Amino acid sequence: MSATRTKVITLYKNLLFLGKDYPKGYDYFKTRLKESFLKNKEVKDKAQIEMLLTRGQYIIKELEALYMLKKYRTLKKRYYSEQ
Repeated sequence: MSATRTKVITLYKNLLFLGKDYPKGYDYFKTRLKESFLKNKEVKDKAQIEMLLTRGQYIIKELEALYMLKKYRTLKKRYYSEQ
């Protein structure tokens, strides 16, 4: 159980770090993240915990894609004129 707990804490910390650049603001992201983790704190089934961890990893990838798209659009605006 200790390894699973470590995975959950690591996922939470990674998501908090990624939330600093969230478009709606860090406070909005932090409260939503905390709510979602607290909602699932009673889950004891190992398979369901792994499924939730997998969903968390998917959310990390989606946030990274969102930030890369934002960065790409900024660079595009900077170097190309509007058509």
